[in-house]
Amino acid sequence: MSGWDEGGVYYSDQAQFPHGGGGDQAETANRHTALQKFKEFIRNFQHKSQPNVFPYREALLSNPKFLLVDLADLISYDPDQTLPQLLRQNPADYLPLFETAAAEVLSGLRSRVAGETGEMEEPVPGEVQVLLRSEQDPVSMRALGAQYISKLVKISGIVIAASRTKAKATYVTLLCKNCKNVKLVPCRPGLGGAIVPRSCDHTPQPGEDPCPIDPWLVVPDKSKYVDQQTLKLQENPEDVPTGELPRNMLLSIDRHLVQTIVPGTRLTIMGIYSIFQAANSATSQKGAVAVRQPYIRVVGLEETSEANSRGPTNFTRDEIEEFKKFASDSNAYAQICSKIAPSIFGHGDVKKAVACLLFGGSRKTLPDGVKLRGDINVLLLGDPSTAKSQFLKFVEKTAPIAVYTSGKGSSAAGLTASVIRDNSSREFYLEGGAMVLADGGVVCIDEFDKMRAEDRVAIHEAMEQQTISIAKAGITTVLNSRTSVLAAANPPSGRYDDLMTAQDNIDLQTTILSRFDLIFIVKDIRMYAQDKNIASHVIKVHASADAASSDARLSKEDNWLKRYIHYCRTECHPRLSESAASRLQESYVKIRQDMRRQANETGEATVIPITVRQLEAIVRLSEALARMTLSHIANDNHVMEAIRLFNNSTMDAARSGINQHINLTPELANEIKQAETQIKRRMGIGSHISERRLIDDLTRMGMNQSIVRRALLIMHQREEVEYKRERRVIVRKA
Repeated sequence: MSGWDEGGVYYSDQAQFPHGGGGDQAETANRHTALQKFKEFIRNFQHKSQPNVFPYREALLSNPKFLLVDLADLISYDPDQTLPQLLRQNPADYLPLFETAAAEVLSGLRSRVAGETGEMEEPVPGEVQVLLRSEQDPVSMRALGAQYISKLVKISGIVIAASRTKAKATYVTLLCKNCKNVKLVPCRPGLGGAIVPRSCDHTPQPGEDPCPIDPWLVVPDKSKYVDQQTLKLQENPEDVPTGELPRNMLLSIDRHLVQTIVPGTRLTIMGIYSIFQAANSATSQKGAVAVRQPYIRVVGLEETSEANSRGPTNFTRDEIEEFKKFASDSNAYAQICSKIAPSIFGHGDVKKAVACLLFGGSRKTLPDGVKLRGDINVLLLGDPSTAKSQFLKFVEKTAPIAVYTSGKGSSAAGLTASVIRDNSSREFYLEGGAMVLADGGVVCIDEFDKMRAEDRVAIHEAMEQQTISIAKAGITTVLNSRTSVLAAANPPSGRYDDLMTAQDNIDLQTTILSRFDLIFIVKDIRMYAQDKNIASHVIKVHASADAASSDARLSKEDNWLKRYIHYCRTECHPRLSESAASRLQESYVKIRQDMRRQANETGEATVIPITVRQLEAIVRLSEALARMTLSHIANDNHVMEAIRLFNNSTMDAARSGINQHINLTPELANEIKQAETQIKRRMGIGSHISERRLIDDLTRMGMNQSIVRRALLIMHQREEVEYKRERRVIVRKA
């Protein structure tokens, strides 16, 4: 019986009304019912759990600008499902109704205000923006097709660009040139324009010129505007099929959503999939009349923060139980380390370091607003075929957010952010690079040594201050990049050469080395027992690779580790205990003394500096170790383990090199001296010779090759000879 009391005016069938007007009437009636229902919903909705609390009424009163409506509430409120169905099928018609309903309810909830004459009058209903959210799963961007046009869709992705705010007219005021007639024309929302009528509807008086065709002038000052901004949304890197380019989608947002989103944010949006005629595109000139560009008019967005990005954050109670039970186990640390890159043999400390990197220390904000980073950076340096890249690939799979790049193929702009000129509007906008997209996760950089030096400098700020500041093309801004960096590099000569100093082996500047918390020198040591173990392990991995049954279990393990890391990172923010702090202080002072003593003995500073940054590194490591077992305080054991890791990696690297290896016996020293005299005889001052040839000549004279190399090294240290052309040519200096 609904609709009989709606106050519609009914006509008898008259001659001047053609048949078929009835459908329109039904439509009006339908819209009126919908409006009433929306109003009832806002006024009367209450949760089952807490009766007599009206969330939407309260929300409207506390924030009259916009109203966030959950579709689940609408579905549970409306028994015959008409409202959600209408909203889903043609949102463009029914959302404005919803907004009108919200505005009317709001003016009904407000008390009267005193007007200018002093009389009490009803408040003017303001505009209310209705934002929708729902719990349904997002659709993939690739699945959006013609069947979704003007329907409500939900997609997720990363914002890669945001335009400036523009003013979009909602109502355009037109003025007739001839008769000064004024007309209000509504604009289509989103990226659509207004439809201007061709003729003026003024009937000319006798003796008056009739209005010409196209008489309307737009009066911009009298029109009504709302803010509008366009965003570019790119699909999440993990949803892109292998070998495809990521797709992106144009979004248009208006009113209160404007200026809330910065590039690099992960979003899930609800919107109306709509189309617009692309201006100045190739299609419009070729006479392709019916081809339109799709875009999405956003009607609600949620930021997927780093806590709940990727996969559900709402852990089930069983999962939390399981995690807590696992963390309370005494050997949880060992178990986690065994789950890290299980297909790699050995490298125990590297695995522990990678585990620390995945869990991360805790970020701290000091009272004066200084932020201390909590992310751990690790550098793996060493011989080829020591599974460095394998670790990087593993971390990329396991970390909740990860980006993998290779050193040669990445430029400074690609890692930080680039300024790009928009084709249509000719204005500049920012696109975030790898470091910005991986905000809250890990960046894996392979072939770190092959990067150009000027590109490596771009990472400095991102690694310590965790921001990326940009001043190009009139854009001055600071982007967040709270990422850990895991880098792998080879020494300059390809292999780690024990005859060279650490300085020559690690060909990176101290500025970037001090930003790494742990530096591992991974050597390929030839030892019978170890080689045998590695060989059997590799063969076992290859032999059992086909077993499909274990495959499902492995991915489940991966997933479990990912969830556990996620849970630890969201739930647990450990701090150092008093005793641990004092122990840390003592050990740091001792390390500095040792380094000073070593520098005095050898007469040259170590290649890896031990600075306050390294002290902070140990603090972060102990926090990460505490976080693995979900304990909120990092105690002495954690600090001891962190110092042990630090000693085995960075300190070891700082001590490595030539100074340890040459314990010269007198005979050896004598031989090296002879070799030096021979080299000086072979080479006059200022002459060039290829190193290969020099060594061949001297070995023919019956000298040992390694002794000749050592002699060259010692001469190089004394700066009697220098290397040119990638260490192939030797020049003797005066």
